[in-house]
Amino acid sequence: MNDKKQYSKVPSSRLSRLAKLGSLATRVASGMVAEGAKQLATGHRPQISELILTPNNVKRVADQLADLRGAAMKVGQLLSMDSGDLLPPQLTELLSRLQANAKPMPISQLNQSLELQWGNDWQQQFSQFSFYPIAAASIGQVHKATTQDGRLLALKIQYPGINKSIDSDVNNVATLLNISGLVPKQLDVSELLNEAKKQLHAEADYLLEAQYVKQYRQLLATDTRYVLPEIADDLTTKHILAMTFVGGIEVEALVQQPQAVRDHAIELAFSLLFKEVFEFRLVQTDPNFANYRYDLDSQQLVLLDFGATRVYPVAITEGYRQLMTGAVVDDQSQMLAALKQIGFFSQPIEPQAQQALLALCLEACEPLKYQGVYDFGQSDMVHRIRDAGQQLSMKQGYWHTPPADAIFLHRKLGGLYLLAAKLKARVDVHKIFLPYMTE
Repeated sequence: MNDKKQYSKVPSSRLSRLAKLGSLATRVASGMVAEGAKQLATGHRPQISELILTPNNVKRVADQLADLRGAAMKVGQLLSMDSGDLLPPQLTELLSRLQANAKPMPISQLNQSLELQWGNDWQQQFSQFSFYPIAAASIGQVHKATTQDGRLLALKIQYPGINKSIDSDVNNVATLLNISGLVPKQLDVSELLNEAKKQLHAEADYLLEAQYVKQYRQLLATDTRYVLPEIADDLTTKHILAMTFVGGIEVEALVQQPQAVRDHAIELAFSLLFKEVFEFRLVQTDPNFANYRYDLDSQQLVLLDFGATRVYPVAITEGYRQLMTGAVVDDQSQMLAALKQIGFFSQPIEPQAQQALLALCLEACEPLKYQGVYDFGQSDMVHRIRDAGQQLSMKQGYWHTPPADAIFLHRKLGGLYLLAAKLKARVDVHKIFLPYMTE
């Protein structure tokens, strides 16, 4: 576990991060030249996309973005989740590699971060501290520790310099993707990247996340189906989030469990999403599966990460209530009015484009419309939504970037659909949504 090769220092200055991306662009270009020469020698005249998306170049980009962590890695994750089949399969594969854990920072860099936040004598507060993280992701890594007064904690420790590098990281990665041709020219991701900056700034503020954890604990205080950590205020800072350690198994590991267990976990996830949208108007929008765990003994869903929490205006949540109700009762005029209220038709749009968007919404609402237990394992809905979205985005004048609130809510719902499909869950989503329908 302590093999030094597993560690990787996080570049914290803007110059060092830019240099890393610059050297990456050079190596991608060199790889293209070498691959081009090799293919020309065999009599094949390659296309530019074939040269960029070679396995070696894909690995170079994935490794470099994972090495940078922070916004660079997060942008890759956002693009992989939002763009789906719009991207070439090699790039989708590259970006999906960034969903996996990052390499942890070296112990010397970790200790330096802890001294900055807690002072030189920080170790005196703990009877036990595990220097090797139990998880390492894009913004920070998580360590297990026991305090002198016996509290077992999970400590989310932010990588140094990450919060200061967000805007430049996002811009640098966008430039790299454009120059390299890794993203199709017709795919406009500028709005997504701007929203990524805002979300990342919020995620990098651990004091803000601590407030959201407390808010969710209060909102779910009487609902015993969910477990949330408690915040240890005495050890929490802007760059360290200290929480009680909660158990359970990774939600993806439920694939090995009986059907009833998988169904129950997904049922709880849908119940929570509808509560968030229609009751709390507060949504944890990150669809990453790692944000959930499941306690097999207590049959509770464990909620871990609230960095991507977003407050939703009443007009938006009521718009979605109308949209989903319209889909269930098959009232397309109600759905069109709802889409307008949400902000979809803020720019001129052709009537046939409106109909295409309606059709896409009806596809996405299929589990809500279906009366009875919906079998996610047997459904190809996720692929149909991707295909319809791809066709819509490629038609001139058909697609405008949806409002940010919609983008993040769709990501969350899409992520939940993917998890339900992965676990082959069978859930009566219609029954869960029924109490929230408009009269």
